[in-house]
Amino acid sequence: MQHLRLFAVCFSLIAFTLTTPARALSLLRDPDIEYALKQLAEPVLKAAGLSPSRINILIIDDPSLNAFVADQNHIFVHSGLLLRMQSAAMLQSVLAHEAGHISNGHLLRRPIAARNARTAAGLGAILAGAAAVAAGGGGDAAAGAALGAQSTATRLFFVHTRAEENAADNSGMRFMAHAGIDPQAAVEVMDIFRGQEALPLSRQDAFARTHPLSTDRYRVLQRLATGYQGKARPHSEADYWFARAKGKLSAFQRSPKWTLTRAGESGYADVKLMRQAVAWHRQQKTENAVKAINQAIALRPNDPYLLELKGQILMESRQFKAATSAYAGAVKLAPDNPLILGSYGHALLTQGQIKTAQQVLEKSRARDGRDIRVLRDLAQAYAKQGNRGMASLLTAERYAMTGHFKDAGLHAERASDLLPRGSSAWQRAQDVIVTAKAAAKTRKRR
Repeated sequence: MQHLRLFAVCFSLIAFTLTTPARALSLLRDPDIEYALKQLAEPVLKAAGLSPSRINILIIDDPSLNAFVADQNHIFVHSGLLLRMQSAAMLQSVLAHEAGHISNGHLLRRPIAARNARTAAGLGAILAGAAAVAAGGGGDAAAGAALGAQSTATRLFFVHTRAEENAADNSGMRFMAHAGIDPQAAVEVMDIFRGQEALPLSRQDAFARTHPLSTDRYRVLQRLATGYQGKARPHSEADYWFARAKGKLSAFQRSPKWTLTRAGESGYADVKLMRQAVAWHRQQKTENAVKAINQAIALRPNDPYLLELKGQILMESRQFKAATSAYAGAVKLAPDNPLILGSYGHALLTQGQIKTAQQVLEKSRARDGRDIRVLRDLAQAYAKQGNRGMASLLTAERYAMTGHFKDAGLHAERASDLLPRGSSAWQRAQDVIVTAKAAAKTRKRR
């Protein structure tokens, strides 16, 4: 359904199967939004002594308000929380708090048995657990299977103690002050959740369930914010990227009519045109959409993310040759962006340029192994060239990424028989086999 798409969503979403198929959750992968979140996170991550290039900020497609860390390399933000934030500083306060959990080592004491996240199977396990907490804790059993632990592992892993929350609050406020961001924004975020602790667990927002709240904690935040008064500086770049991330997300998730009436509310002309392009595209008015995105590109001719959106509009309108050209232009401007490379590789496949597509897709996968569309397209490229071993391996990794470990194991066994023993590809197949077997043992114990 086009009105729910971000970044050709039928290809690029990672689905996480929880207790029932109806509760599958998804990551929203969009290069523009992820770049914007990187820009917003960078100052607080640097203040925390963390590497902005190492930590990924990912969006979960969920209307509830939540944000959390799953390991030392990922911060997850619900789409509902991003849309609820009213300023860049409010969102940055959430990111600073989660950075506090990472820098204070709160994750190191969690009982995890997931394999290394550098493998597709290990990353799939961590992300499957992330999906469970995104659901508000209802998917504990399935997450336990993915993590290779007891069904209580999700609660133990994701729910912070009050002591940890207080420590993350203190650290987050310090990071914000050091970065020149107004810590009062953290109080404004907490205002949204006040009174949650008095509600039954089933009625609490996901954030309240994973981040214990209290009146005392709110007062401490107020006191800290007062103590850091006068340290805030203007951040026009942050304001712009916040408007762009929220504007694009809302354009894809709210009705086109709603978007068109509010497209210019941010005050940025290119953001207005981008939002209009998305709305027109979702109404299948391709000519209007292309005209709007071309006008946005004219304002920012060196912006690869606007060219990527043009490619998406053309691709989903079945103008494959023009889409391939637009993606090629985006790659020239952002040659190492894995999501843009993935889109370009997919477009090349539609044009029958199989070998070139394979090379581009391999480059994308090497930089970001989370995009299951890339794994699917790579498997197709290898299959078309007669390399059944690599096709089976990539299919196995794709199933592992989505938590379908039984299917992953079957394809990994097939790949193991076809690939040269001891090769790096063969070893990747062994990683999936080990994870699939661990998941099967956990299912039997339950």
